[in-house]
Amino acid sequence: MRNTKPYYAVIFTSTLTDTIEGYAEMAVLMEDLAKKQPGFIDFESSRDQLGISISYWESLEAIANWKANTEHLMAQEKGIVSFYSWYKVRICLVEREYEFKK
Repeated sequence: MRNTKPYYAVIFTSTLTDTIEGYAEMAVLMEDLAKKQPGFIDFESSRDQLGISISYWESLEAIANWKANTEHLMAQEKGIVSFYSWYKVRICLVEREYEFKK
């Protein structure tokens, strides 16, 4: 991921309930849908006991539009009702990035 101007990261951390049937499929659908949204840059995630998903966006407007997406709203509701025992969302401005790779 390389972006020349500041951009935004939405950091979603969560823990799951014992009711996770259909969770993995929903997560894949939401990632695929997010990638089609205007302003989407990239996505990274990891799940063990604590799940961390980070989506990267060009603007706060793009983030707001993604949050209001009808299919995403339905997935959010399903997550609250069935999948998540806890979650936190952080929206951060990324002013600089660097990386190491062998």
